[in-house]
Amino acid sequence: MPPGPPRPKPPAMPTDLLFRSDAYLKAAQARVVAVHDHGIELDRTIFYPTGGGQQGDTGILLRASGDRIAIADTRKGETLDTVLHIAAPAMPSPECGETLRLEIDWLRRYALMRLHTALHVMSCVVVAPVTGGNITPEKARLDFDIDMSQLDAQRIERETNALIARGAETETVWITEDDLDARPELVKTMSVQPPRGGGRIRLLRIPGIDLQPCGGTHVRNITEIGAIRVLKIRSEGRHNKRVEIALAH
Repeated sequence: MPPGPPRPKPPAMPTDLLFRSDAYLKAAQARVVAVHDHGIELDRTIFYPTGGGQQGDTGILLRASGDRIAIADTRKGETLDTVLHIAAPAMPSPECGETLRLEIDWLRRYALMRLHTALHVMSCVVVAPVTGGNITPEKARLDFDIDMSQLDAQRIERETNALIARGAETETVWITEDDLDARPELVKTMSVQPPRGGGRIRLLRIPGIDLQPCGGTHVRNITEIGAIRVLKIRSEGRHNKRVEIALAH
């Protein structure tokens, strides 16, 4: 009897994104659901995958045997809300169904959280469409569609730090995709649109300062950012004027 057609691959289950509800989780337990060339998939994770300009988390997966699997990067999977944990070269491979302890590189993540939140504040000082952005643990930047003559490093630094010093609790707000379509002014970024397909959109609100779609990780209160300093301002093209910042301490 000839073999029948290959069975369709079961759809990937969404990863439970623990960092969405608590960006301060440094460790957790998770079960391995898939291991392949692209990375390790878990049923839940505290590792943030690269997105929205923010670099993916690094850290370790600890096996019950004591073996440590160093995670060199975290990326989004092929389907919505799946996450790939990419091991460093020559690491042992876990088994499907195995339970692991997850530990992120917290100092690195916290620097990313502080800088990401700082960019939200700065985007309310430089009022212009955002054409790009990037966040590393050492520095962050936003690109604006604005004339260079309107960008003054001292003013941006002074006014951003004044807003930070006011202090405000950050809040996560969810709206429907239809609600976002009715309020297009909420989307400041021209280059990156909020992910769709799940029916709702995650917003970051800094009361009295900012409200915009964002899936990244942020500090609980903007005072945790501390002061920022503007490293440089330069032109990256007709519609891209780059403002690069770092944490002052």
